[in-house]
Amino acid sequence: MSSITLPVRQRGRQSAQASARYQDQLEAFAAAILQIRSRLDFEVSSRGWCYVLEAEAGLLKSDFDQAQEIINECRKRGILPLDICAIDEARSFSNLEVIDDDTPEDYVESVRSSVHWMVDRYTPLSFWDGQAFFVQMVVEKIDLKSLFASICGRYCIPLANAKGWSDLHLRADMMRRFQEHEREGRQGVLLYCGDHDPAGLRISASLRANMAELSGAIGGWSPERIIVDRFGLNSDFIGQHNLSWIDNLKTGSGKDLADPRHKDHKQPYVQNYLREFGARKVEANALVTRPEAGRALCKKAVCQYIDADADTHYSERLEPFRAEARRIFEGGAA
Repeated sequence: MSSITLPVRQRGRQSAQASARYQDQLEAFAAAILQIRSRLDFEVSSRGWCYVLEAEAGLLKSDFDQAQEIINECRKRGILPLDICAIDEARSFSNLEVIDDDTPEDYVESVRSSVHWMVDRYTPLSFWDGQAFFVQMVVEKIDLKSLFASICGRYCIPLANAKGWSDLHLRADMMRRFQEHEREGRQGVLLYCGDHDPAGLRISASLRANMAELSGAIGGWSPERIIVDRFGLNSDFIGQHNLSWIDNLKTGSGKDLADPRHKDHKQPYVQNYLREFGARKVEANALVTRPEAGRALCKKAVCQYIDADADTHYSERLEPFRAEARRIFEGGAA
């Protein structure tokens, strides 16, 4: 394991020498980040980078907040690319202008290539035809969405970052899909992966309740029949893969459930957690330090409801239709 030193800015007015020294430290820190990034095949949030640096370079939990600030400072200064951290698509702009810099000939050729690609993507059949279950997945952190994207893509599983489960549109869209597939005779399954903390371990009940709040807006559809399967993080996985614990139970509000003054401290779900695990937790972001194990965990959860080779069978079912589309296209092009 290599070591990493967080840049330290002197307090007060900075001399030219101190500013130059701090800039050098930032650039060395950024170089370490970029070297690690070259080995990753998924995107990581600023918090996720803290876990990566903990595993790769011994960053201390007590330095996580400072490391996040430094990463963002490097991005602002242009020392690190802005997209070194995963992008929250919900906060991105739409209707952006796109200017073509190709020649007319090159542009037309790219259009032809795109059309060929579109023909090969012809999809007249649903992946879910013949399936007993219809599966959707929500995760607690954007790092997990990035990490699980390839597996969910293989099996056509809608995947979202719940981000606290507050967005009504996210819930409503998911409920409408469950409703549609339920009408077609499939059992709905909601897979969830999130933090190992008091709230995270009781998420099944709250996920169902949060959907039920919108039943009136979704034609009276009720989520009571769906399977809610929380597949991680769990203590056995944490122990097996030596994921690191945080020694507090602070929530998004910054208050600590382990503090007797917290309004929910005496709630059974908190007290039960404290008795079993103590005043500590594991954030779901920690999975970025064990990407292969994390993906295996995801696939195992998925394959409880979908055959592992279902994606191959789906491609085989689609191929005759795509071959016919190619034949028609090539005949028309001739």
